[in-house]
Amino acid sequence: MSNAKERKHAKKMRNQPSNVTLSSGFVAERGGKHHFGGGKPSQSQKQELHSGTSQQWQSKMSPHLLPKSDVNEQSSSKTMFKKKGGWKAGPEGTSQEIPKYITASTFAQARAAEISAMLKAVTQKSSNSLVFQTLPRHMRRRAMSHNVKRLPRRLQEMAKKEAEKVAHQKKEQSKTKCHKARRCHLNRTLDFNRRQKKNIWLETHIWHAKRFHMVKKWGYCLGERPTAKSHRACYRAMTSLCLLQDLSYYCCLELKGKEEEILKALAQMCSIDTGLTFAAVHCLSGKRQGSLMLYRANRYPREPLGPVTFIWKSKKATGDTSEDRQLWIWLHPTLKLAVLEEIKATCQCSEPIKPSVCVPDPLPTPAQEESQPELGDDKISKKRKRKDDEESIKPTKKILGDGTRDPCQPRSWVSPTTGIIISDLTMEMSRFRLIGPLSHCILTSALRPAPMHTGEEDAEETPHHWWSDTCKSSDGVFLHQRQEAVFELLGGISSPAEIPAGTILGLTVRDPRVNLPPQRSRALPDPERYQDNEQIKQLLLEGVPVDCTRSFIWNQDICRSVTENKISDQDLNRMRSELLVPGSQLVLGPRESKIPILLVQQPGKVTGEDRLGWGSGWDILLPKGWGMAFWIPFIYRGARVGGLKEATVHSQYTRSPNVPGDFPDCQAGLLFAEDQAKDLLEKYKRRPPAKRPNYVKLGTLAPFCCPWEQLTQDWESRAQAQETDITASMPSAQGSVPRPPGVSCVPEEICQPSDEASIAENQPMKPEVTGYQPQAWTEAVLEQSASENHMAPTGSPASQLCVVRSRELRKQLSAWCGRSSEARRAPGRGQQELTRKACLSILNDFPRALVWVSLSLLRKGSPEPRTMICVPSEEDLLQLSQDQHYHGPREPRHSDPFKSLILKEKEKKKMEKRRNRDHMVPTGLAVEASAVAPEALTRGLWAGPLPGLTSHCSRVLLGFVTQGDFSMAVGCGEALGFVSVTGLLEMLSSQSAATRGLVLLRPPTSLQYRFARLAIEV
Repeated sequence: MSNAKERKHAKKMRNQPSNVTLSSGFVAERGGKHHFGGGKPSQSQKQELHSGTSQQWQSKMSPHLLPKSDVNEQSSSKTMFKKKGGWKAGPEGTSQEIPKYITASTFAQARAAEISAMLKAVTQKSSNSLVFQTLPRHMRRRAMSHNVKRLPRRLQEMAKKEAEKVAHQKKEQSKTKCHKARRCHLNRTLDFNRRQKKNIWLETHIWHAKRFHMVKKWGYCLGERPTAKSHRACYRAMTSLCLLQDLSYYCCLELKGKEEEILKALAQMCSIDTGLTFAAVHCLSGKRQGSLMLYRANRYPREPLGPVTFIWKSKKATGDTSEDRQLWIWLHPTLKLAVLEEIKATCQCSEPIKPSVCVPDPLPTPAQEESQPELGDDKISKKRKRKDDEESIKPTKKILGDGTRDPCQPRSWVSPTTGIIISDLTMEMSRFRLIGPLSHCILTSALRPAPMHTGEEDAEETPHHWWSDTCKSSDGVFLHQRQEAVFELLGGISSPAEIPAGTILGLTVRDPRVNLPPQRSRALPDPERYQDNEQIKQLLLEGVPVDCTRSFIWNQDICRSVTENKISDQDLNRMRSELLVPGSQLVLGPRESKIPILLVQQPGKVTGEDRLGWGSGWDILLPKGWGMAFWIPFIYRGARVGGLKEATVHSQYTRSPNVPGDFPDCQAGLLFAEDQAKDLLEKYKRRPPAKRPNYVKLGTLAPFCCPWEQLTQDWESRAQAQETDITASMPSAQGSVPRPPGVSCVPEEICQPSDEASIAENQPMKPEVTGYQPQAWTEAVLEQSASENHMAPTGSPASQLCVVRSRELRKQLSAWCGRSSEARRAPGRGQQELTRKACLSILNDFPRALVWVSLSLLRKGSPEPRTMICVPSEEDLLQLSQDQHYHGPREPRHSDPFKSLILKEKEKKKMEKRRNRDHMVPTGLAVEASAVAPEALTRGLWAGPLPGLTSHCSRVLLGFVTQGDFSMAVGCGEALGFVSVTGLLEMLSSQSAATRGLVLLRPPTSLQYRFARLAIEV
């Protein structure tokens, strides 16, 4: 047989029993048209064939089936061979004769073996196809694959056996299961707890994960932005509707102790120069929320820790100084460690307090995991029926709060000298934020004040004993009624911005799931209900009374009781299904939960003169475990949900710094900038050189970060060189002292215009003008920048980078940045005039300082982060005054001094590779040599230390943009960023009153400058 026929024969005979073997010649030829030569076989030939084949089959059978005499008889018989012309006898050529006699028992035994082998071959399938696949195509049905009764009756038994066999040999499910398979495992809560070991989940995590792009930041899993296109929709919600955000990832630090001791300790970490402190009257009484900037103890204005907000618990009795006070400090998670350590050191809280309440650990420890039976992912993912013995197993508790924290780790510290107790309440409360004018409508429609208990209800069993005790007290009932009245008045106020900033209102509400509407709707205000209401006018003028700021949420025992006695959603839905009238109001009576909350007003935009109050709203503080119970009702009343991106947009429109990116002098801001630069650099390197911008030719030295340190050092060096020139020119006007290299020409009087920018315009063309080689010019620039950096001492505290946050100084700079009409009114308001003496007094206190500014483009253009803020030259301002449609100058394209170095490096690598291949260098030695080699240059990026930032381009660099985009509120591009105070004073002194405050913006990927107006809002 040919190879193809042999493979086909082997495939057909693979399932045959080993004791039966067909003749290869017979099997090969039985499918042919003519079996014996060219015509039909004769009767004698048929008999010969039958006898011969039977004898061959009997000879193939095992010897123990046949007697010894029969074996001898068959061995003596002649064997048939296939020859040309038909079947012939053996070597003698005689035909095979029929045996004269047979043994009946032996013959029957041989035939029985053949029949059994034939039946086994018929019943056992010879391929991998299923039973229903053996049917003709016109008889197949799709239901046959899972329904055995759809098959013919003769095949149903075989199909049942196949189904049982497949069920036992079912493959294990893969770990990457679909969403439905993940939800159908044995214990979903156990799986969720396991996934929270590394990153903390908020209570709304599952809701966000279905609708948002999730990111892992600051130890949390947070929603970055919605999956749907909703940028404009979120802006409209913040402007005219309501936007909802989950801020539960913010950390809370609690201080308990004497008021005097707390204020004495915290006074070292803040300054009244920046604004209100912890001792502000309205904040100290507990009536308002305050905000300030924390510094390391007695280190103002340098070494800041970050911005925080704080709330004082109101006193029970006015004027009682012996009462212990409670203070909550809310801060960003990136600032928590530094602030907590500094407060512990300032308050002298060094002794940890062991938790009195046993904290359950839902996550097993490594020792427990080894002792417990292993439960693989395949067992968790498979569905199985619950057995009787499994009913006694306690259900796994869901993680509430921080599941990554060790329960043995202390959360409170006490001071033996001052008696102050510091507690870390991170993730012990949920915090939601409602932004927009409809915040009042959503709050008043979603939340209902808790009803008071009567005598009959008190007799019944209720888990809320604290509320029953409150209802028995006349003072508690009166206070709750006053809080309820004030809360109802919020529905008559059109916007949260009308209420005094930071107003606090305490309240106890019902379970919001009880009055959940059947479908989503939008809560709208009812102005006719509150027309000419004197109580609303009094609320807008005086704010919420101090007594109404009290809340049971300050008591941790009550909050723990509220969390533990919460009715589950499953039980609540079961009660709804048992109602006689579907859809009717569910009445729980005394079993209904009463939740203490705290409402805190957020003022929105408070700086500048335009759009004051934009982005105002309310923050809701809840006990942990009640996040989703309040989240869904807010959404059902028309609130749109936003993520981290919407929070950044909100801070950009309110023109306030965003934490932690807009705090370059904080440790958290430095770490954030490093991580961001690393990610952007990796993204840049992933693209080929032809598909990414060449920042060297664009004149962008730092495309992925803002080098604030070097910027302030360069401006300090320029100021020192300027003072040297002025001092040298004072004795003799004719004498001149040469300036240091790289320092541009500066005016003798700081208040006179300078054409420094026009002189520096030719500096980028140094390689062409001087005739230097690119490599030599690069080395000269690096040496020059190093010498400039060593000119100013860095050891003194005054030489450290800082951001100006003094309100008086910011007001002074804001007045100088204004237009001519505002600048003329500045001296009348107690401000100084822009003179050289005033500028020198500021520079002596802040030699290396930055100031927060806002920028608005005059014409087209949309700024982006890391956009360069530059000083316009006199020619630019003159051309702008002559042509109002003038967009701005254009930066000449720079040469790439690293191009030849990169080419030489490539050639060097090729030569080394060729040399190693010729000399057969071992692989290990080649790897070691490549590891020792210096880091390769990246095409398009500046290598080595950066040259002088201020004089690298044709326009002098003043600062960088940290936030920027097209503003839908103004209709033009807006940006926020920092500029050098030294450079700002020099620019304002050189500009006329009509053009004061005009700057140039240039994105890092463009050569086009755009005019913008700079302002400092206070």
